[in-house]
Amino acid sequence: MTTQIALLRAINVGGRNMVSMSDLRSFVEALGFNDVRSLLQTGNLVFSGSTKTGTALEQLLESEAERRLRLDTTFIVRTAHEWSATIASNPFPKETASDPGHLVVLFLKDAPRPDAIEALRTAIEGPEIIRVVEKQLYAVYSEGIGRSKLTNKLIEDRLGTRSTGRNWNTVLKIAEMAKV
Repeated sequence: MTTQIALLRAINVGGRNMVSMSDLRSFVEALGFNDVRSLLQTGNLVFSGSTKTGTALEQLLESEAERRLRLDTTFIVRTAHEWSATIASNPFPKETASDPGHLVVLFLKDAPRPDAIEALRTAIEGPEIIRVVEKQLYAVYSEGIGRSKLTNKLIEDRLGTRSTGRNWNTVLKIAEMAKV
């Protein structure tokens, strides 16, 4: 059985796309997955089963969440192996050690084109630093994410793909859950 990690985009934020984690876990179990666990209220799931992975699994989860939960959101799925590679590929080890709360990994639906990455770099107005590795964008928000102009909307607009971010501490907690 394959261990999968599913991240939901923009749920339980500002009173929009509200769903309880128990309902979300039950929903995934009803689709035939096993050992379904969640972390926090922001849509982090770890589960096993199925031969579907990647885009096919994302599409299944999105369509069924819409149908069964009336939840219109983006699911971004990685296998436990891909999650492990994300951790190993972290281009900011110094920042990880000194201030992991200001390192955010944005998990991208699709790998961006090089010209799109350059367009995003050009659009950055503050001290933020980014690196893209395959379908992950690592961003250091040295002055905090709250006031930064490097927003998820700007990132998605420039890269031409959907994303959802998790800070480094959460990335590591999910790895523990997935036994990565």
